[in-house]
Amino acid sequence: MSFDYKRMIKFEHNVGAKDKKIRLYAGVALLAVSLFTASIILLLVGLVLVATSYFGWCPAYSGFGKNSLEAGEAEAAAAPAESESDSE
Repeated sequence: MSFDYKRMIKFEHNVGAKDKKIRLYAGVALLAVSLFTASIILLLVGLVLVATSYFGWCPAYSGFGKNSLEAGEAEAAAAPAESESDSE
């Protein structure tokens, strides 16, 4: 399994709904714990988890070619981008 840097610059959605929920809850929990323990590492990891959940794109998933989107989610993620380009 190799890491592909070229895939990382495409910014394609690769985080599914279930994965987003898990990342969001884990990230918020780590952020809360980092406030009480004053741990910078937990704060950074929590911020990364919340950000990847919000944007629906994970750079590590892109690099390794992993995708947790289901078939219907992949089409829904691509649809808004297509409709915006059609209106111009």
